[in-house]
Amino acid sequence: MAPRIWTAALVVIGDEILSGRTQDKNIAQLATWLNAQGIRLAEVRVVPDQQAAIVEAVNTLRGRNDYCFTTGGIGPTHDDITVDAIAAALSVPVVVHAGARAALADYYASKGGLTEARLRMARVPEGAELIVNRMSGAPGIRWGNIFILAGVPHIAAGMLDALTGTLEGGLPVVSRTIGCWVAESEIADLLGETERAHEGVSIGSYPFFREGCVGANFVVRATDSTLVDQVIAVLADGLEARGFESVDGGI
Repeated sequence: MAPRIWTAALVVIGDEILSGRTQDKNIAQLATWLNAQGIRLAEVRVVPDQQAAIVEAVNTLRGRNDYCFTTGGIGPTHDDITVDAIAAALSVPVVVHAGARAALADYYASKGGLTEARLRMARVPEGAELIVNRMSGAPGIRWGNIFILAGVPHIAAGMLDALTGTLEGGLPVVSRTIGCWVAESEIADLLGETERAHEGVSIGSYPFFREGCVGANFVVRATDSTLVDQVIAVLADGLEARGFESVDGGI
């Protein structure tokens, strides 16, 4: 029986991402963190600061993945509507979490106190748990399989650190890269045959054009490092047999 594959989805929330004013860094950050937990990032959706769009995305993605993460829209301003939208998706009211309020009051004690705007960051969908945020006081939020994180990458990273080891998952994926100065179309048969011959392995092909020449890096991924090494060896031998020199680690 094939091992259970745990999956997660990410909803990136924010007009600033869609407009291009801000470049998202949380996708790669979350994917790397999830992999270490034995969870695959299966899909990502970017949505505007609109309640209907957030509700639809969250309800769709949480239903077909083990976990659903969101980033953005949990700050103190009027356009931070993620909490309200997710509460609507869950059909629960928004409440002020006592623990979040206490954490914010402590954080802002020497910074002007807990204003009405700052208190917005203590609001959660009823029934939620908190995700510790040691960076800025405002906690992340967990409700069932939904994880509501900050949009600022270094703050989101701190929240992920607080979640490390707390989610159920499978075996982490390991990978190795091999590179070659060859057009991927010339060795597509080698890649396909090798992947089909090794169950549980995926081979990604990433072509490039440098110094007037075409080449490609091939990334082998699996949960078994021994299997990854075997496939790298098969690819290296196959490339050599076709007259191409491979570069371990990629080009």
